[in-house]
Amino acid sequence: MSYRAPVRDMLFVMKELAGIEAVAQLPGHEEAGLDTAAAVLEECAKLNENVIAPLNRAGDLNPSSFAEGKVTTTPGFRQAFRQFVEGGWQGLQHPVELGGQGLPKLIHAACSEMVNSANLSFALCPLLTDGAIEALLTAGSDEQQQTYIPKMVDGTWTGSMNLTEPQAGSDLSMVRTRAEPQPDGTYKIFGTKIFITYGEHDMAENIVHLVLARVAGAPEGVKGISLFIVPKFLVNADGSLGARNDVHCVSIEHKLGIKASPTAVLQYGDHGGAIGYLIGQENRGLEYMFVMMNAARFGVGMQGIAVAERAYQQAVAYARDRVQSRPVDGSKPAAAAIIHHPDVKRMLMTMRAHVEGCRAMALVAAAAFDAAHAHPDKEVRAENQAFYEFMVPLVKGFSTEMSLDVASLGVQVHGGMGFIEETGAAQHLRDAKILTIYEGTTAIQANDLVGRKTARDGGAMARSLAGQIETTERELARRDSVAARAMVKRLAAARQAFLDVVDFIAAQTKGNPNAAFAGSVPYLLLAGNLVAGWQMARALLAAEDRLAQGEDADFMRAKITTARFYADHVLSKAPGLRDSIVDGAAGVTEMAVEAF
Repeated sequence: MSYRAPVRDMLFVMKELAGIEAVAQLPGHEEAGLDTAAAVLEECAKLNENVIAPLNRAGDLNPSSFAEGKVTTTPGFRQAFRQFVEGGWQGLQHPVELGGQGLPKLIHAACSEMVNSANLSFALCPLLTDGAIEALLTAGSDEQQQTYIPKMVDGTWTGSMNLTEPQAGSDLSMVRTRAEPQPDGTYKIFGTKIFITYGEHDMAENIVHLVLARVAGAPEGVKGISLFIVPKFLVNADGSLGARNDVHCVSIEHKLGIKASPTAVLQYGDHGGAIGYLIGQENRGLEYMFVMMNAARFGVGMQGIAVAERAYQQAVAYARDRVQSRPVDGSKPAAAAIIHHPDVKRMLMTMRAHVEGCRAMALVAAAAFDAAHAHPDKEVRAENQAFYEFMVPLVKGFSTEMSLDVASLGVQVHGGMGFIEETGAAQHLRDAKILTIYEGTTAIQANDLVGRKTARDGGAMARSLAGQIETTERELARRDSVAARAMVKRLAAARQAFLDVVDFIAAQTKGNPNAAFAGSVPYLLLAGNLVAGWQMARALLAAEDRLAQGEDADFMRAKITTARFYADHVLSKAPGLRDSIVDGAAGVTEMAVEAF
């Protein structure tokens, strides 16, 4: 099924909810207003619809392969990647002085959704490269930035992130890859890294591996981890490629989904030691890597929205074409397309509402990131940084869990044909599963939300967020539309449920941590639902205003209807989540381990 980028909805969110014209007032973003966004998104849509999306099914059927130490990507990927980087898409948000375009994260996030909708496996390569660039911008020396970033921006080289080891998954304190200092200031790296996305491939000349390793004599645990640049090919003083480094791919994984994305096992130092270059200071590697991880976590949240959008589009197309049974209201004299049946419409509306809510949440968060980094007022920067940091686990955790639900509904809309691989509906479900796992499982995002984002400040940021939502409720209460009345009822109930949980978390985390963390994932789901619902409420208000002005009536009516659906069918679940957290901890914690 062909993909069509939802440019109209993206621009609506940018204008009405994320405040792109305010972003365009920030220093360095003066040319990045709505007109620029529209032009960029239209061009991005053309590339993804016409070049990258057609390779999605091919990658599932003919994935990357490994032989004699080399990875060969799906036919067409190399050529598509060249078009991607030659169009400047890799450097969209990166500094102009290092070859990028310097556009705000708000525009980049929308473009990221498109490439991930078009082809999730393909999009992982630029996502990891973006993360490597961010880490080097944060902690790399001027020389390291000048040596590596321009080549990654122009796509000559790509980047990878090397954290996981066979014995060290999410618990990075167990990292055992070692780094031995050399007289010339370099290090020799020895160890094995697993699950390395695009750790080996044939789409670029060089791969810049960022590797966590432990220097001899370093403290145990996470405080003794350092971060190194370990390029596949060493780089000469003039910037040309030198000798092959001692890092080699020994296998790639055979996966449930994202099959075209090579997930490599990399071996460092089997032939004397891989040459590595320290980033920043020794023993601060995890601190630097978290910059890359946070960028990747937001990016994975965009992947969830993207695959859900693709599944939704395919389900709608099938529902329009598939003829089965007469409508229950007798509106058709014979069998009709299944899109006329109430339960199919319910499923499609559930998919649509989730996608639009999460897209709005993510793009609003991206705009906060831009303000946090570029606003001239220090206090405004700090406020936006706190808001963005609270949003990251929601964008990552809620959007990816949502993508699984939406992709599953996509299969259900297809009925038996959804279970048949040839329709392609199952691929979206298989691809989506990894999103709740990599870059930190949903539980890890939830633990972050409980510990760092709620308990640490006693719930202050969470309550501030609730205060902003209450302001929207007051705006809704001044409207007399049926949709606004429905939304304010559900939004107020969801906000109160959220506040009850925040109070519970703040009170329990120290004294009874098992009770607090037993509800961590439900808390994340409640918070994500609330924030996405808040954005749908704001969308409803904006759409009513635009409709009253006679703007794009069909689009605005659909936006209002979708927001109403979100209120009645999605936000309405929030009080139940509250009950399971506040009243249900004992049901989780009291079962003896031996009883399982």
